[in-house]
Amino acid sequence: MNSTIYRNLFIFSFLALFASEATFGQSGSVTINQDGKIPQLLELKKSLEKDNKLSDGYTIQLYYGELNRANSIIKKYRGLYGTWPASIEYETPNYKVWVGNFSSRLDADRALLAIQDNFSSAFILKPERRK
Repeated sequence: MNSTIYRNLFIFSFLALFASEATFGQSGSVTINQDGKIPQLLELKKSLEKDNKLSDGYTIQLYYGELNRANSIIKKYRGLYGTWPASIEYETPNYKVWVGNFSSRLDADRALLAIQDNFSSAFILKPERRK
């Protein structure tokens, strides 16, 4: 009988110990103070990456020369393809028509195969990062 009392006392003590841990646990909250300009900066970064201004990736050049011809090339491209973004870049004294912002050479090669059907002089380049 004495062992039963000790066993019951041990079980009661054990349960009381765990019950007190659950009852007196701590609760907390975290407050994050964020500058209001962070969402704007993230949108700007997305825009610059889309326009291939921050990328270390690859692009396809369709044309290099005078502005009127660059405009007609980009218009023709946009009429045929909507998959990859296109832009006209200026490098004194000529204009370039660039297509895409590819993170890997393989992605650029796949796009080039499709584009060369209509732009036979297109080629892949890895532009230097612009500041």
